[in-house]
Amino acid sequence: MGLQLCFWVGVFLFSSSLNAIFCDQEGFLSLSCGGATNFVDSLNITWVSDSEYIGNGNTTTVDCIESMPSLPSGFPVRFFPDSEGRHCYRLPLKNAPSSPVLVRIQFVYKNYDGRGKPPAFSVSISTAMATKIDLKESDPWVEEFIWPINKEILPVCFQSLPDGGYPVVSSIEVRPLPLGAYSSGIDGYRNKLLRKRYRINCGYTNGSLRYPSDPHDRLWDADEDFGPSHLSAAFMAQFSFNLSSIMESPPMSLLQTARILARKSLLTYDLPLDKLGDYYIVLYFAGFLLESPTFNVLINGNVVRSNYTVNCREESVIYFTQVATSRLNISFETVSFCPQINAIEVYELVDIPAETSSTTVSALQIVQQFTGLNLGWQDDPCFPTPWTHIECEGSLVTSLELSDINLRSISPTIGDLMDLKTLDLHNTSLYGEIENLGGLLHLQKLNLSFNNLSSIGSDLAYLTSLQVLDLQHNSLQGLVPESLGDLKDLHLLNLENNKLQGPLPQSLNRDSLLVRTSGNLCLSFSATTCYNGSSNPYIEPPQFTIFSRRKHTARKHIAIMIVATAGGIFVIVLISILVFLYIRRKGKELSHTARTKIEMRNWNGSAKVFSYREIKSATNCFKQKIGHGSFGSVYIGKLSDGKMVAVKVRFDKTQLGADSFINEVRLLSKIRHQNLVSFEGFCHESKQQILVYEYLPGGSLADNLYGSGSKNCTLSWIRRLKIAVDAAKGLDYLHNGSEPRIIHRDVKCSNILLDAEMNAKVCDFGLSKQVTRADATHITTVVKGTAGYIDPEYYSTQQLTEKSDVYSFGVVLLELICGREPLTRSGTPDTFNLVLWAKPYLQAGVFEVVDVSIQGTFNVESMRKTAFSASRCVERDASLRPTIAEVLRDLKEAYSIQLSYLEATGGGY
Repeated sequence: MGLQLCFWVGVFLFSSSLNAIFCDQEGFLSLSCGGATNFVDSLNITWVSDSEYIGNGNTTTVDCIESMPSLPSGFPVRFFPDSEGRHCYRLPLKNAPSSPVLVRIQFVYKNYDGRGKPPAFSVSISTAMATKIDLKESDPWVEEFIWPINKEILPVCFQSLPDGGYPVVSSIEVRPLPLGAYSSGIDGYRNKLLRKRYRINCGYTNGSLRYPSDPHDRLWDADEDFGPSHLSAAFMAQFSFNLSSIMESPPMSLLQTARILARKSLLTYDLPLDKLGDYYIVLYFAGFLLESPTFNVLINGNVVRSNYTVNCREESVIYFTQVATSRLNISFETVSFCPQINAIEVYELVDIPAETSSTTVSALQIVQQFTGLNLGWQDDPCFPTPWTHIECEGSLVTSLELSDINLRSISPTIGDLMDLKTLDLHNTSLYGEIENLGGLLHLQKLNLSFNNLSSIGSDLAYLTSLQVLDLQHNSLQGLVPESLGDLKDLHLLNLENNKLQGPLPQSLNRDSLLVRTSGNLCLSFSATTCYNGSSNPYIEPPQFTIFSRRKHTARKHIAIMIVATAGGIFVIVLISILVFLYIRRKGKELSHTARTKIEMRNWNGSAKVFSYREIKSATNCFKQKIGHGSFGSVYIGKLSDGKMVAVKVRFDKTQLGADSFINEVRLLSKIRHQNLVSFEGFCHESKQQILVYEYLPGGSLADNLYGSGSKNCTLSWIRRLKIAVDAAKGLDYLHNGSEPRIIHRDVKCSNILLDAEMNAKVCDFGLSKQVTRADATHITTVVKGTAGYIDPEYYSTQQLTEKSDVYSFGVVLLELICGREPLTRSGTPDTFNLVLWAKPYLQAGVFEVVDVSIQGTFNVESMRKTAFSASRCVERDASLRPTIAEVLRDLKEAYSIQLSYLEATGGGY
């Protein structure tokens, strides 16, 4: 039967309404890369300068761009002569998070630099390595991508290749696509970037088609260049089709043209591909004929759809995924009547790796600020290529190397990099105590050598996976802590060239561990071997070499005698100096000890002065250790009157001098509040620094929220609110009720203790920052705290205020609400950080993040008030946070509301 067109009376009558749609540029973004002014092109599309979207790069102009005739001649381009790192545009997606977007990028060289060396470089979109550009092969070069994932900001980056020259770009366009477009038939659609290989308007012979014919501004090429075999002339329908039936919403003119097979044979498109890969194919059909054709669809000779029928006046689409192919032959084989095809799209499927967790990215960005350098760290640390100084395993940052950079102290956010296996900070001018590393439970290699560190600190005891610890060439003093012996995987400990002394812990004396100790004052497993009857290191006398007599002149004999005499005098002088310094030091020590004893006798504070013998008796020779903190180890004790106490023994005597310790004790003895752990007394003798506190049998809030055994009973919402109120009262006293005022600096769940009646008390404020009322609000200090709780503004400015405590307390409130720790590795990367995950939900009044164990038991208004207060506490801008007094007021109201609710409903406490 001959070909007949199926003409219907209904003609295309709604052109005016489509015109309105086509002229709508909502969501369009057209960047003139390197351009200084905005302009409107011949298609009525508005172009803007790229300066707001990129922070670097040089600009120039090139002649007319053949592939974009709508653009003027002398079009600007931007190039990036700094070849290090990524150069990223950050594109806002106005339609996010509803629909995918098309990203079109044009690259032009045109010998703008007169060197005749077209560059080659890579292009990435977010974490996906999208493609590589080589302008030697084509100039200009246009790429189109479809980005499927919901994002508000989309990074598009260029990175130099070895010997590839400078990346260069002339234009970037972003166009919104219909909701759900290009998703059918792709497994793991949300993890695939689509790179356009072909977009063919079959049967259309009047050049390319784009905006305004296609309201989404896709570029459709005529099919003449693709050599479809055995085709009839192009056909064009005179009626419209239902665009809404196809998710991709192809332009109407696309469905109104087609190629139709003239005789019984194959209708074939042979489409070359430039590399082996997986490809996504979209085929469009719209019925023209009175009789409905039925045909088979073949990909590379294999039937992928048999007996496919296109009904007259109906439109349809077929999606295919062809994996592991380097060629694409699309054919249509007649079954009955003549097969047809209206349009073809082919996309390369590019994997989109999972993003690195927001916690890790935020931590690294603050580390970059901490260095004072621009390390070129933008967007994702691991993909498409790792940042400089960083190594990754998948989307996990496992290595950080910042040697030879002037850091001075270890950034607290390094403790947030929980997946680190290697940390190298050698020769970075570090001084003071080793700190902020306690959260690195997977760390295997730590290099802190060639710095000026003076104290080993307590954090290393938590690094249970550590295998190599290099501390050589520092100024470490005092004893090597026993806790290092608990690191069972440690096989190399380098302590060379420090100021350590005393016996090494016997727990380090094992076959599997190599300990290097040379260059210290006196350090060995048997400390007596390096002393000579006194506390001074034994100095080995100088060695002389005697040469056999040959033909020496008298002058030579005299020279030898002079050298020997001078050497002897030097040795005598050196020994005299050492003896003098030793006597002087001992005199100072005796004087200082005597002065300390006098202060102890004259002590009139409310705290008791304990003897070391009393402490040993109370703790049964430090038998039961119940904790370990920044001060040292904590032991349970029982005083002679039967009172239970918690005894904190400072592990490193170099941290505070005697005067500082006494001043600290004086402060503690003045602080008395029912919601602060009571200070009972202290011991300062036999070179010991010991603090004694009341013992609270209920454990910490962390024990009760996350612990095991008897303490793992579920805390009801009313109990959680009572604990929050108690803790806020304690902090309010520190901030506003004491003189000097106290900034806690380490508010967290493990520093909120519970008594037998579940009343809460804040502890560990003994090492806090004191602020007199006359002082300025902001105090510059070294950043301290616990990962997950530290105020982000404090991270970056190192300025301490009461609002830093408010932030940390806000994190505690979020823990009480959500029943999870501040940092975790469970779930997806976006849930790792409690603040970043929970805050948006709670601000919006969405309580699905509330701890499942208390769901259905709380009054909604009570929860809303608490959640609102917690959200305000964790604002990044400290000026937007409430005071602790305001937080306390809100919590009291929430507690009162919940109490009334329980009384009305008969609920339990």
